[in-house]
Amino acid sequence: MGMTLSAAAPVPDRADIWIVIAAFNEGTMIASVVQSVKQRGYPVVVVNDGSRDNTGDVALSAGAHVVSHPINLGQGAALQTGIKYAVRQGAQIVVTFDADGQHAADEIEHMADALLKHNVDIALGSRFIGQAVGIPKLRVLTLKAAAMFTWITTGVRLTDAHNGFRAMTRDAATHLKIYQNRMAHASEIVSYIAKHKLRVTEVPVTITYTDYSLRKGQKLSNSVRILIDLFLGRISR
Repeated sequence: MGMTLSAAAPVPDRADIWIVIAAFNEGTMIASVVQSVKQRGYPVVVVNDGSRDNTGDVALSAGAHVVSHPINLGQGAALQTGIKYAVRQGAQIVVTFDADGQHAADEIEHMADALLKHNVDIALGSRFIGQAVGIPKLRVLTLKAAAMFTWITTGVRLTDAHNGFRAMTRDAATHLKIYQNRMAHASEIVSYIAKHKLRVTEVPVTITYTDYSLRKGQKLSNSVRILIDLFLGRISR
């Protein structure tokens, strides 16, 4: 799979860098997240993943394109929907970005630039070569264990395998297929990188943990579910 960008090509205009946000019941946070991205000139698509609150309406009022799932399908499915939408709108780079306020919009440019600078297909954010502000110690251990598991099962060595901040070329975004609907999609994306021999780099990013994001975020008890989802996904394909 080749890149759309080349070493001689300029970085696309911000209007060609689409931000994809999967959102479920984020009505209290989504406006500020969308606005922080829009203020920097990036188009945003929010996939309202069967929310039971006003997430979709709030995101639309904040200036996002909104695509809604009638029922909650999970973050993996929502990202797949959003990536497809962004590609159809002409995106040259697609960036996935969390809805809970953990990511910093001013780091989007660094993520997009990394694709060209390192001549890669996908750039993955890493809080462990960047900063993880307020991260619980148990979560550090869990995430490092997940990175080790991903290395063992895919051969792709990363410091942070479950970071939702990613940038990908149009070509990579067009061909990416996410089958794991829920949180196991993060490991599945790394498996896809390995299978298709995509060029990848990690980029330092800042993840800021708040009481809100910790309530909304990945629970330690879901780690076993992730492994089961991945195992069943391998069998089914």
